[in-house]
Amino acid sequence: MNIELSEQIAEGEYANLAMIAHSSGEFVIDFIRLMPGLPKAKVKARIVITPEHAKRLLAALADNVDRFEQTFGPIKTQPDMPNFPMNFGGTMGEA
Repeated sequence: MNIELSEQIAEGEYANLAMIAHSSGEFVIDFIRLMPGLPKAKVKARIVITPEHAKRLLAALADNVDRFEQTFGPIKTQPDMPNFPMNFGGTMGEA
């Protein structure tokens, strides 16, 4: 497969929050940058995928996290992550 990656996209965007919503035909993933002391968090990218691709992404992320932890040790997580209410007009998902 030949994949083109522009310089701008190759630089990436930093995001420290993801909000996920879904309807019967798609998943919407907003990647957000939340900065301390700023009143607004900005959506840096929105990705819309099919349910089948969402399931494939879930499996790929789980596989990569497992391999990361085998190499570098367990990833520490914060036990009390805040819930941010957001309604995209469908059933709420969580990240």
